[in-house]
Amino acid sequence: MNLNLTALDAAIFGIYILGVIGLGIYASRKGQQTKRDYFLAGDKLPWWMIGGSIIAANISSHHLVGAMGVAYSRGFVAIAMEWGAILMGFNALLWIFLPFYIRNGFYTVPEFLEKRYGTAARTTYATLILLTYILVEISAVLYLGALSLHSLLGISVMTSVVILAVLTGVYTIAGGLRAVIWTEMLQLVVLVMGGIALTIATVTAAGGIGAVLETSKSWDLILPADDPDFPWTMYLGGVLCISVFYCATNQFIVQRVLAAKNEWHARMGVVFGDYLKFLVPIIITVPALVAPKLFPDLEKPDLLFPTLVEKLLPSGLVGLVMAGLIAAVMSHLSGAINSCTTILTVDIYLPYFKKQATEQQAVRFGRMAGAVIIVVGILCTALFLEHSDKPIFLYLMNAYGLFTPGIAAMFLLGILWKRTTHAGALAAGILTIPMSVAMEIIFPAMPFFNRTGIVFWTCMIVCVLVSLATKPKPAAALEGLIWNRASLSLPEDQRQYQRGIRNPAFWWAIITAAVLFFYIRYA
Repeated sequence: MNLNLTALDAAIFGIYILGVIGLGIYASRKGQQTKRDYFLAGDKLPWWMIGGSIIAANISSHHLVGAMGVAYSRGFVAIAMEWGAILMGFNALLWIFLPFYIRNGFYTVPEFLEKRYGTAARTTYATLILLTYILVEISAVLYLGALSLHSLLGISVMTSVVILAVLTGVYTIAGGLRAVIWTEMLQLVVLVMGGIALTIATVTAAGGIGAVLETSKSWDLILPADDPDFPWTMYLGGVLCISVFYCATNQFIVQRVLAAKNEWHARMGVVFGDYLKFLVPIIITVPALVAPKLFPDLEKPDLLFPTLVEKLLPSGLVGLVMAGLIAAVMSHLSGAINSCTTILTVDIYLPYFKKQATEQQAVRFGRMAGAVIIVVGILCTALFLEHSDKPIFLYLMNAYGLFTPGIAAMFLLGILWKRTTHAGALAAGILTIPMSVAMEIIFPAMPFFNRTGIVFWTCMIVCVLVSLATKPKPAAALEGLIWNRASLSLPEDQRQYQRGIRNPAFWWAIITAAVLFFYIRYA
């Protein structure tokens, strides 16, 4: 497959690339050279930028390419992980963790662990999360974006990887989170426009809305326990821990919340993100549901996206959709790089190597770390070439399962149970990788969601047992770190913001009801 772009397509694509780089460089010149400005955009983000950037960073090539491939081969259930995040992960962020992150003025999520437990817990999390970002976020996004460019334009995969990494790295390293957020808002608009164009073209070719409604007969969000990929038992632990980790304890997502103007903007931003999280997966999934009617025998499901672009889109729209794909790749990649540099600087460089570093030295190290992360991500892309025989989206979920059970246990028990100790948290964090690997070796046929769920609950039990056998922190040291009913309310000085329809709970109830309707209707 080799797509020959028309002059119009090339112009649209080129204008978008130049626009993103130009906007990123412009944003990088707006801020001051301080840690707070470089890593948290100066704590000035309004709710709409928070929600938009969360979803722009979240949705990437592993959705446009990977999730679309899963929906092609498995159907509507591919949307379950995305909507499940609204019910689990984002709810955990909104109603449990967010107040503690904001009120303590943290730069990074690991800082919460240090204040709640101690230095070793912070370091354990930082190590696990950096491995996750490099092996799952950065490398996978580069691979899938490059795979599509290779399929459509004939550019070699590794050449595409390097081009994408360098283009994104230029403004991300120069401008920090401010440049990331500004470019992500442009990229979200282009991504949604491109997705809608592809959806309309595919549905029209398949016979219109009637073709979509016809597929609704097999829309299932709850599948039998013996399903190899999406058994209903996944909701008992696997989806829960991955969702809580990704949405509520993940620097990649939470960093945008930490940069909010205040707690009301943070809460409204998460709720706005819920609405986008509901809409964007529909745009991605619907074309895949009707695609088997048009292309019933694709060799690889992950090739559905480039196939639809090549076969169905007219001149002009090809350039827009290609820009949407690159928007998804660059927004996700820039967010992951920025999160890595923040953790490396705030959680490793400053505490262990340069405690007295100036603001300029911290920013300089962050930029150097960003360059190194990009190089390592490019090298790790080779890992995905060996897993191209199955949908990469499923591989990614499996990879998350290796790292996330212990992290989710550390955070959930740490914030909900005051008796949790540092030793218990470390036991859960250290256990997660070896036990996950052992489960995969011993039970290779078991669905990875089930394996992940077993590891998660084992980590929870081990954390409880070790905590009961060790001495807890005194109550005074836990002040402001344990959840209680007061955490549901805004601080007294911000409650005037949430009167009437400005109350985040009002909009949260609407989107939650919509998601629950689909789960009940298509159970």
